[in-house]
Amino acid sequence: MVVKSHGPRRRTREKFRIRGKISVNRFIRKFNIGDKVVIDIVSSSLNGIPFKRFQGLSGNVIEKRGNAYLIEIKDGNKTKKILANSEHLKTI
Repeated sequence: MVVKSHGPRRRTREKFRIRGKISVNRFIRKFNIGDKVVIDIVSSSLNGIPFKRFQGLSGNVIEKRGNAYLIEIKDGNKTKKILANSEHLKTI
């Protein structure tokens, strides 16, 4: 008997599926501090993936940490900081 997964990445491949190949430009693009970005998760790349609740939310880049970016978003009345790689971000 197989036990059902209840982990944080369950159903992410089906939920964020992109048809066709992903451009290399999506992996190597750079953002500047203060840029407005939208979180757009790529399911084929699980490195630096933000939590699935933040899919589609927009915010500002406030810091760069290695290959990832720290994004500040509004979630209800709170401001949250999310760490995500560049392939999971789009400019507005």
